Amino acid sequence: MCGEVGDRDDPLRVTAVVIGNGAGAPAAYLAAGLVVLLFSIGFVAMGRHVVDAGAFYTYIGKGLGRSTGSGSAAVALFAYCSIQAAMYGLYGATVSGLVEHYADVHIAWWVWTLLTMVAVQVLGAAGIEMGAKLLAVFVLAEFSILIAFALVTFFKGGGPEGLGFADSFSPGAALQGAPGVALMFAVASMFGFEATAIYGEEAREPRRTVPRATYLSVAVVTCFFAFTSWMLVSAHGASRATEEAGKALESGDATSWVFAPIAAQFGAWTGDVLPVLLATSLFAGILAFHNSANRYLFSLGREGLLPHGLTVLNRRHSPWVAGIAQTVIAVGPGDAVRAPGKDPVLTLFSWFSGVAVLGIMLLYFLTSVSVVVFFRRSRADTRPWNTLIAPVVGALGIAGAIWLIIKNFATLIGGDETTAVWLQLTVPAVLILGLVVARLTRRGPTATG
Repeated sequence: MCGEVGDRDDPLRVTAVVIGNGAGAPAAYLAAGLVVLLFSIGFVAMGRHVVDAGAFYTYIGKGLGRSTGSGSAAVALFAYCSIQAAMYGLYGATVSGLVEHYADVHIAWWVWTLLTMVAVQVLGAAGIEMGAKLLAVFVLAEFSILIAFALVTFFKGGGPEGLGFADSFSPGAALQGAPGVALMFAVASMFGFEATAIYGEEAREPRRTVPRATYLSVAVVTCFFAFTSWMLVSAHGASRATEEAGKALESGDATSWVFAPIAAQFGAWTGDVLPVLLATSLFAGILAFHNSANRYLFSLGREGLLPHGLTVLNRRHSPWVAGIAQTVIAVGPGDAVRAPGKDPVLTLFSWFSGVAVLGIMLLYFLTSVSVVVFFRRSRADTRPWNTLIAPVVGALGIAGAIWLIIKNFATLIGGDETTAVWLQLTVPAVLILGLVVARLTRRGPTATG
C-alpha cells in the first residue's frame, strides 16, 4: 500500500545500484511496475467476484482448490510476519542510534522494538481508520521531501553530468551489469499494494474502491521509485553513482547515498529530519503489515483452520484477538536474534526480508494461475485481457523474478550460500505445512459438520 513507500527501501535501492545495473537501476523500477501492474489486472478482476479479508489465499483457493489456498494462507501469514520482523530489526537499530546521537543515552535496539510492538498493538486495535491516518501523516512528510528533491533536481537540469536520461533508461543502461538483481530489489519495493483487497470487507463499495486503490498504489509506487532513483543517480552523476553507492554500503550507512544529495540541495537540516522520517516510515510500514497479518489470522480462524477465538472483534470491528496473536508471533524472531547478540540489521532485517520477498512472489504467481483457472471454469468474466492475457504474461514475469530471487538469494540476504538455502526452504516447508493442516482439519468435525 502507499503507506509503505519510503526510506525503509533505501538499503534495497542502494544495493540495486551497487550489485545490480548501476545507473540503470531506475529502469528496473519501471519494469517491476509493469510486471506488478499486469498481475494486478487479474487480481482486481478476481476481487470483483471475491471480497474477503484473506485476499491471496481466498483467491488461490477459488481457482486451485481449498487445500492449496490454505497452504498459500500459511505462506502469506509467514511472509507478512517475516517482513514485519525484518522491519522491527531495522527500526530498533535506527531508533537506538537516533536516541544515542541526540540524547547521548544508549538503549538496546530490542527495548525500542518491544515498546513499539505495544504501540502497534494498541493502534491496530483502534481500527483501520486511525491506522490509515497515522500512516498518511508519517509517509506524507517523507514523500514530500523526496519528491521536492527530485523535482528541484529535475528542473535544475540534473547533477554534474546533467539529467542523464539515457544513462538510466536506455536499453543499454537497463541491461548493463546484473539487471536481474536490480529487478529483484525493485519488485521487493512494490510489496504492500495488495492490502487494498485485504481491507475489502471494511471498505465502502469494494467493487469500486478496491480496483481504484490497487491501480493507484501500483502507479504511485512505480513512478515514485523510478523518478526519485533517477534523480538520485543524476545528483551523484551517472558515472559515479555506483561507486558512491558502494562506499555508502561499506560505511555501514546505506542511507547516506540518499541523504547526502538531499542535504546538499536543501541544507544540513535534512540530515536531522530524514533519519527521524526513516524511523517513522518504518513504524508506518510495521503497522501496515501488522494489520494485514492479523486479518489473515482472523480469516483463517473463520475458516476453521486456526482457533475460532481469532475471529473476535472489538467495538471498532477490528480483529483484536488476532492482533494480539500476531504481536506475540512477532516477538519470536527478534528474541532469536537478541539472545546470541547478533546484529539486527545484518540478520533480522536482511534474512527475514529475503524470506518475505520469496514468499510473496510465490503468492503472486499462484494467484495469477488461479485467476486464469477460475475464470476459465466459472465464466464469470469473459474479458480475455483481464482474465487470461494479462494474468498469463504477469505470471511469466513473476516466474522469472522468482528464478532471479533464488539465484541471487545469498546476495539478497547478505549471507552465505548455506544460510541462503536453509532460509529458502522455509517457504515451501510452510506451504506444505499449510496443506497438511488443511487436509487434517477438513477430515475432522469441522469438515463434516
